[in-house]
Parts: sequence; structure tokens; C-alpha cells
Amino acid sequence: MKLFRRSLLASVAALSVLATVPAQAQTVTLRLHQFLPSQAVIPSMAIVPWAQKVEAESGGRIKIQLFHSMSMGGSPPQLFDQARDGVADITWTVLGYTPGRFNKAEVFELPFMCSGGALKCSRAFHEYVEKHAADEFRSVKLLAAHTHGPGLFHTKQPVTGLESLRGMKVRGGSRVVNNMLTKLGATPVGMPVPAVTEALSKGVIDGTTIPWEVAPSLKITELVKNHTTFAGQDGLYSQTFAFSMNRATYDKLPADLKQVIDNNSGVETAALFGRAMDEGDRIGRESAVKAGNNIVALDAAETQRWRRTASTVEADWVAEMKGKNIDGARLVSEARALVRQHSK
Repeated sequence: MKLFRRSLLASVAALSVLATVPAQAQTVTLRLHQFLPSQAVIPSMAIVPWAQKVEAESGGRIKIQLFHSMSMGGSPPQLFDQARDGVADITWTVLGYTPGRFNKAEVFELPFMCSGGALKCSRAFHEYVEKHAADEFRSVKLLAAHTHGPGLFHTKQPVTGLESLRGMKVRGGSRVVNNMLTKLGATPVGMPVPAVTEALSKGVIDGTTIPWEVAPSLKITELVKNHTTFAGQDGLYSQTFAFSMNRATYDKLPADLKQVIDNNSGVETAALFGRAMDEGDRIGRESAVKAGNNIVALDAAETQRWRRTASTVEADWVAEMKGKNIDGARLVSEARALVRQHSK
């Protein structure tokens, strides 16, 4: 009995000490979940550096636990909701994986919208979201919204003009991109990017639309030998991404740790991801050159043909948004103005 009393008193004393620990001394572990392998560009060049910076600036009181390649379960289209619902504390994903949900944000996926690379376009996109699409992200704490670099074709047979694309089964990463592929004469096959490697190797698709950045981690330069780029600084298309935090997790943080998260959110965090994308594009293109692959550079006249054909995608989108009481034409104008501003 005496031993029991001593143990009870010791437990009460320990709990009393813990109760007096100030909120400022609290530590927290945040689970960060995303769909690419750890060696891919965004995990290695953006997510890991971001996590290390947050840990350092918090004095070690925030720990970031990284879960790559969907290792917490689920599928890439479920990642945004995993952040919303608290399945994970932070997620990174492609917005186009949940079609019809981020209507206003879709404008940056329209053909030939982005110019000057991912860094500049990511700054423009994050600013656009803050000004015109914040309501689409109110269920989470948005850390950053960004884009990838110029989108292009990676195909088994060379794409040297519009005619050679016709009938090809080509992977698209969003409904806007798939509509563009249809207008250009291809047969779109929608799938998240982690599925591309197997789809190419099994002949499910003849090619894929992705930026150079993700090609090495998907072994694209081994599976196809042809890559088609476009004249000028504009990519054929871009896709949009969200780096999001569970709102309740953020709200529970002490004020000083909230400030650490705030200091690592916003347009400069979007720029971190864009900068990584641009560096990844450089590395990806170099890997194709090193492999001796065929890089087709369409000239200005041929690129203009693609622009004219793809322009109907924008008209479709504006008409669809009108049906949802969204002024799509105004959003296109606002998006292009921000892209021009950040591309100077």
C-alpha cells in the first residue's frame, strides 16, 4: 500500500509539472503526405527544404514527418481532402485530380496561359488564388499554390505537327488538359502522374503530357524516345498544385508556431516550388539529351497552328463558367495580366 501511494504521488507530481509547461514550449509533429517518390524534384528540392526550414525556425519544436508515394494510403485525388479532414496534417497535390472542384483556379491550366517558367507563373498563380479563388481553399490553411513549368509531349512516335498527334492515346492530368488533347486530335487518357510509367510500359498510352521536371523519376526518357516542345516562352499548358494544411491543426498551434508556419506560407513558398520545378525542367531535358532522344522543337508557324486549335478550349471553359455564375472571361483577363506582370 505504501508503494502504491508513493507511485500515485509521483504520478500526480509529474502531471503537475507537465501542466505548468508554458504553451510556448509545446512541440508538435506534423505528418506531410504526397504522391511522388522521395527522389523526385518536388519532394527533394522543395518539400524537404521547406520542412527543414520550418523545423529550424521553430527551434525544433515543429517536427515534420514525411510520407512519400502515398505511403499513408489513399490515392492522389484524395490528398486535398486528407488535409481538409485531418487524415494528414499537410498535403501536396495536383488540383486537376479533383475535376470540377477548383473552378476558378482552373484558368491557369488553359493552353498557353503560363509564360517564363514555373517560378514566375507560380508567383502569378498564388497571387491570383489570393485575389480571385480564396473561397475554393477556405476548408484548409493554404500554404502555397503553384504551377509546373511548360507542358510538353513525350511520345513513342515523334509528334512533328498537329497531324502526327491525331489518334494517339495520350495521358492528360486534368479535365482541361484532356479537353485540349481532344481539340488537338489526340485520344485523352486521364490518370494521375504516378500511373504513367506502367501505362507507357504496358502500351495503355502512346505518350504523355508532363513537364520535363518529373520525367526522370518516372523513367520517361527510357520508355519513350521523342519529346515535342513549342516555340516561345509559353508552354502548351500548365497544371496547378496546392500545398495545404489542416485548418484545425494550424489553429491549435501556439501563436509563435503559427507565426513560423505563416512565415513559410504565401507567394515566396509558391516561388520555392516554382524554382524547384524550373531546375527540374533543366535536369529532365538534360537527361533526354544524354539518352540521345529525339527532341522536336516546333517552329513559330507550327506553334501558332496549335495555339489557334487549342484556343477553343478557353472558349469552352468561359462558357462553362458562365453556367456556374462565374465570369470566366474576366478571370482569364486577370490571370493573363498577373502572368505578364510576373514575367517582366
